[in-house]
Amino acid sequence: MLPTYVRLNDPKKPIFRIAFSKLAVIAVSLPLGAFCFCVVWSLLFDFVRSTFTHCDVANYLPSVSAAIGNYEPQKTVWRLAIILHMPFRLAVAKMYMEYYREHIRRNRRMFGILACTLNVIEDLALFSLSLWTSADNYEIHRNSFVVFIACSECYMLISYLLNRNARRVAMLPHEEKSLKYKRNLFLTNVVAFGLAGYCFMRHNARCESGVYTFFALFEYIVVLTNMGFHMTSCWDFYALSVVCDARQGFYLTHL
Repeated sequence: MLPTYVRLNDPKKPIFRIAFSKLAVIAVSLPLGAFCFCVVWSLLFDFVRSTFTHCDVANYLPSVSAAIGNYEPQKTVWRLAIILHMPFRLAVAKMYMEYYREHIRRNRRMFGILACTLNVIEDLALFSLSLWTSADNYEIHRNSFVVFIACSECYMLISYLLNRNARRVAMLPHEEKSLKYKRNLFLTNVVAFGLAGYCFMRHNARCESGVYTFFALFEYIVVLTNMGFHMTSCWDFYALSVVCDARQGFYLTHL
């Protein structure tokens, strides 16, 4: 008797399944790893050029712009990381739109739409300031940075307030953890940004030794807390996994 034919390509059988939290870690690791690489490489191999400013005083850390955008291979590594992780960032923004529709009270959902819009603009501004560095086109880089930081701060604040004050369902333990980290990372980000601005203006006004180093350090904190804030999505979508099959393509499902 001939064996019964078994269809090998079952369209309902997942090609792969991965927990969203793991995917979030992978996605954030791209810009985080690229950022660390750019700073370390600049310190080791481009120290003099990357730490030089018009004041010509002692400085021990490169600014973010100098580390990621002025020299090779740092520029290419950073751009590649941003390009590769950008689809994930935009997909998460869409996921938050659905998340707010489910979890936020109806009379506050416009703020959810606003938060997601700010998130998308922030992502596009990050993409722009990464492709057009201060060395390539200072005006585009500057304007992109202003849009990025403004949208970033507003998005973090609105996102935190929505989850704290506008929910229509009680938070689960992992969502409470996410909210706590959102608050701490947002406050740290705002304080670091303010201190970075102060150090930048003081450096330009007085040309004191070491002040630009503190400016760069506070810049690093701004960058890292921004990444950390977006990383909290792994707790907001803790129970979800990303699945791909032949029939539906990519979609989300509960674990």
